[in-house]
Amino acid sequence: MSLTADQTVEALRAVGEPTRLRVLSLLAGEELSVMELSRILDQSQPRVSRHLKLMTDAGLIERFPDGARVFYRLSSDLPARRLIDTVLDLLDASAGEADDRRLEDVRRDREVAASAYFERVAPQWDRIRSLYVCESAVEAAIARAAGDGPFERVVDLGTGSGRMLTLLGKKAKMSVGLDLSQNMLNIARANVTKAGLEKVELRHGDIFATRLPEQSADLVLVHQVLHYLADPAAAVAEAARLVMPGGRLLIIDFAPHQLEHLREEHQHRRLGFADDEMRRWLAGAGLTPSAPIALPPDTDGLTVSIWTAERPASAEARVA
Repeated sequence: MSLTADQTVEALRAVGEPTRLRVLSLLAGEELSVMELSRILDQSQPRVSRHLKLMTDAGLIERFPDGARVFYRLSSDLPARRLIDTVLDLLDASAGEADDRRLEDVRRDREVAASAYFERVAPQWDRIRSLYVCESAVEAAIARAAGDGPFERVVDLGTGSGRMLTLLGKKAKMSVGLDLSQNMLNIARANVTKAGLEKVELRHGDIFATRLPEQSADLVLVHQVLHYLADPAAAVAEAARLVMPGGRLLIIDFAPHQLEHLREEHQHRRLGFADDEMRRWLAGAGLTPSAPIALPPDTDGLTVSIWTAERPASAEARVA
């Protein structure tokens, strides 16, 4: 599929302005909010919004509201992405250095706020996780979705207090838990020991670059992590990369909601995820999604969704 002549001209007109080129370069790295783009570009929000609308209308970027905030990312349309990549490849490498420095400031502020939050709440992490839904019901649904096992290798990305490892670890010959917070890892170590699990490796690691072997796990979990991340789609792709043929990925997170106070009080960046959005990410990563599971709360609060996807077994494995 290709762009028509009119679409191509409209797209080229949309990128033919210095600020809009800067925006495309920034969004090539990660999705950003209007407020963050305004800060990086050092321009007013109304002015930045006008540029964003023009590029959205031209099909170069996608707009998605998330609660009271609006985020933007590059278009998922392949012809549009080819045009964007071509244009950005022509730019001098030093053209966006100032923007990159300000983007790093934005990232650093986010990381400082998130790290301070996680270190502060680590001892009460499991209690906070169960504030809005019945945790026992969620865990029972996770166990059913994961299957009976046994598993050769379970990987839990953003393991936190290690609850997923203690829930499923006895079904696994070997488990790995990654987290960026050493305080969390210390709590996970204590919980894993208390559960009597021996073949568990807990390591400091980045969900965007796990450094784990490709297609090396038959069960990968991402439990209540994505809503903290600036680029959840990239985290899904990295998690999917680890799933071996015939293996399974489980993502557990919130359905879309409007509880804005979670941004400031608990550093939530995204207010939940829609089923079609998650399905697109999983399919784009080479997995086959199953029907999502929705777990509404017992009272007013958040609905937890469980998205499951599998990597098709290889032809050789099917024959065997």
